[in-house]
Amino acid sequence: MTRTMPSVVAPRRGLSTHSPHSPVAPWRWAVLGAVVGTLVAVLLFAPAQWLARGVAQATQGRVQLRAAQGTVWTGSAQLVLGAGSGSDALTALPSRVHWRLRPGASGASLALAAPCCLSHDWLWKLAPTLQGVVMTPADLTAAQPSRWPSSLLSGLGTPWNTLQLEGTLALSAQQMRLELANGQWQLQGSAQLDAQRMTTSLSTLKPMGSYRMRWQGGAAPTLTLSTLDGSLQLSGQGSWANGRLHFDGEASAAPERAEALANLLNIIGRRDGARSIIKVG
Repeated sequence: MTRTMPSVVAPRRGLSTHSPHSPVAPWRWAVLGAVVGTLVAVLLFAPAQWLARGVAQATQGRVQLRAAQGTVWTGSAQLVLGAGSGSDALTALPSRVHWRLRPGASGASLALAAPCCLSHDWLWKLAPTLQGVVMTPADLTAAQPSRWPSSLLSGLGTPWNTLQLEGTLALSAQQMRLELANGQWQLQGSAQLDAQRMTTSLSTLKPMGSYRMRWQGGAAPTLTLSTLDGSLQLSGQGSWANGRLHFDGEASAAPERAEALANLLNIIGRRDGARSIIKVG
């Protein structure tokens, strides 16, 4: 009697014989942990220099954070204003600027402190968009504005670096909203800058007067210049279009101060009799 042998099926080559629930090799967990730890460390301790580079690029060098210390989230730096790439005109704020940046569900909050110029922290909200970012600062009332040295304007180049102004700039802002979209800044709301008891190296008359510049944002932002008091009378209107400021104004002197201000009027604009015509853009 012939005995039948049971058939044996050979396992297919290339198929894993491990259970789908086999534990991951310990070295893989170690690598994953190291990667996650590195990412967390980078986020938490990202150096302040990264923020400084981002600010300089976003403003094309007009706003710089020099000698930045700390991290992106909590740090300080020397605020420097410039006229942009290719210009050597730079002016630094008298004290360092300190910041605290905290992420949130809808964006981030930013607190700015400057002992020289802000009586309290200036709070900002930052929200990302598909094209850039929206920045909304807390209001600065006219009764409690921020105060900045007018010498800071010299860093913006012509004509400020020629005038070498001295005095105090009081900045107030209402319902401002700054949006960076496709590399272009757009401003909503309004801002007012009072230039108080101004002097210049181009005139022996000290002070010349106090002035107000008011910026109104919108689809076609406008700028208005008026005189609050003083012997040098300034007035004018302007608008912001295609990334450039276009301004038309005039300057004149009180009759009793015409001789003391004659040299200044010759420099700041084109003379037209007793007036000096100011044109920008």
